[in-house]
Amino acid sequence: MVIKGGEVIFNTVHLPESWKLSTYVANGGYAALRKILSEKTSAETIIAEVKKSALRGRGGAGFPTGLKWSFMPRHFDGDKYLVCNSDEGEPGTFKDRDIMQLNPHALIEGMAIAAYTLGTRRGYNYIHGEIWETYERMEAAVEEAKAAGFLGDNICGTDFSFHLFNHHGYGAYICGEETALLESIEGKKGQPRFKPPFPASFGLYGKPTTINNTETFASIPYIIREGGQKFLELGKPNNGGTKLFSVSGHVNRPGNFEVPMGTPFAELLEMAGGIRDGHTFKACIPGGSSTPVLPAEIMMQCTMDYDSIAKAGSALGAGSVIIMDETVCMVKALERLSYFYFEESCGQCTPCREGTGWLYRVIHRIEHGQGRPEDLDLLSDVAHNIGGRTICGLGDAAAMPVQAMLKHYRHEFEHHIEHGKCMV
Repeated sequence: MVIKGGEVIFNTVHLPESWKLSTYVANGGYAALRKILSEKTSAETIIAEVKKSALRGRGGAGFPTGLKWSFMPRHFDGDKYLVCNSDEGEPGTFKDRDIMQLNPHALIEGMAIAAYTLGTRRGYNYIHGEIWETYERMEAAVEEAKAAGFLGDNICGTDFSFHLFNHHGYGAYICGEETALLESIEGKKGQPRFKPPFPASFGLYGKPTTINNTETFASIPYIIREGGQKFLELGKPNNGGTKLFSVSGHVNRPGNFEVPMGTPFAELLEMAGGIRDGHTFKACIPGGSSTPVLPAEIMMQCTMDYDSIAKAGSALGAGSVIIMDETVCMVKALERLSYFYFEESCGQCTPCREGTGWLYRVIHRIEHGQGRPEDLDLLSDVAHNIGGRTICGLGDAAAMPVQAMLKHYRHEFEHHIEHGKCMV
């Protein structure tokens, strides 16, 4: 698998033992944390710099990070918490794993800076349950940071203290939803909470909590070290910095690529070696399995940023780019996706619990030559009645791929129903 380095997060991945503290420090690591502690930089100044950077949440929603940090109560008598969502479980996503494997101290420093800014003394990094080696790598990195005085009590000889704990999940996709993640850390069944109240006011153990994605935190040291304006200029307005894109599927060189926000999709595809030899580009899922598929001709006109992909009718999501060539049967592809969401539904909400089952069974029926003409309208109705009617976004995540497949590739479903077999 290819790893393409960039200026912000993967800037040291080409070096031997890039995950070691010594390598990180030799390349400017922890300079940002030292700077704000020695200069006693105010929380307002740091948040303003993060806002200037136009850093948006890298976990999928794309919410402005500086604005999110400003929601944390400044004057609160009691504990406040910081949480990193490293529960990377959606099909097509594998960037956060590589951040923790190859540059874990960027994440640790980013969380320490956030903790200082938000006034939290305790943080948790919730790691997906199926990546045990990554968990061990993070545990070793936390111990290194503690021994060097970058975590724990009186960090860098100041009165700032921050204790970071890695929490290993059990592989449930639903725990990637931020409030289900909090429930899991508390030792409860991982199910989403009603919102409001939001985590900023009622989060972990009922206390104010800020939750960000792995890549989001790992971008913070660069912003504080080099300035929000420089980070912004790496990308484009409203889409600052670089972004990690996990490219998989029918390409010659799948992997993780750190590129500036706003990079043309055609350039990213070229970095990944292009479509495998002798085949043609058919479609792309641009942000992970929950985002709507886009035909090749639309995707080739896009740039890789939140606004361009949204304008095209999909979402950048976590930057998980799934490439499909002309050999892919879209009915079969959707059957696999719908099965995933059916299996991973926590069952709390009736529209999702029942609706994902209906979607999978109807698509499975079509794929196996038993489809009926009315099934396509049935799929549309079920998807419509799931979207926006659940506590969390998993229901929408199950419905949107169905709606997009029917919009762009309805003829393949009709062929399956009429002829009982695939047209590709």
